[in-house]
Amino acid sequence: MNFLELAQTRRSLRTYLDKPVEKEKLEYVLETARLAPSWKNMQCWRFIVVEGRAEKAALAESMGDMNPGRKALTGAPVVVVLCAVPKESEVWEGKDFMMLDAGLAMEHLILAATEQGLGTCWQGLFAEQKVKEALNVPEDVRVLAMTPLGYAAEERRPRPRKTMAEITFRGKWGQQ
Repeated sequence: MNFLELAQTRRSLRTYLDKPVEKEKLEYVLETARLAPSWKNMQCWRFIVVEGRAEKAALAESMGDMNPGRKALTGAPVVVVLCAVPKESEVWEGKDFMMLDAGLAMEHLILAATEQGLGTCWQGLFAEQKVKEALNVPEDVRVLAMTPLGYAAEERRPRPRKTMAEITFRGKWGQQ
């Protein structure tokens, strides 16, 4: 599968089979995240691999009752929690490179999971303090996102995407 096919294949999945993720596949997706580019090569990201039922339930609880992602976290065999160490990144001219760098690492992980036949669903709406308490994350570390990781129990069709003309300008803003 080439990269374009990989990007076209990736979907946000919310239901997972009750099938463990092989250690080799888990290590592979984490390795791709480790290799992501970062501002000044500071590599601010950290990952917590959560497999325990109680811990996954606590993560789901941090999302509130109305969040549809709750079921995905408790139903997947693995949840990967993305953290970042702010002092291992910088803000320059108002640009928070911690968020960009951590996002790149998570995207590497998500695309690698797709390549390995695994499903994911980027989750960002949760009470950060509750996650920190549940997973013993230090106060000076941020919890930025999490994703369930496992074998899909559903097929999802592609969602509509904007056209290239809607998102791309040539030379200057607004020029087609």
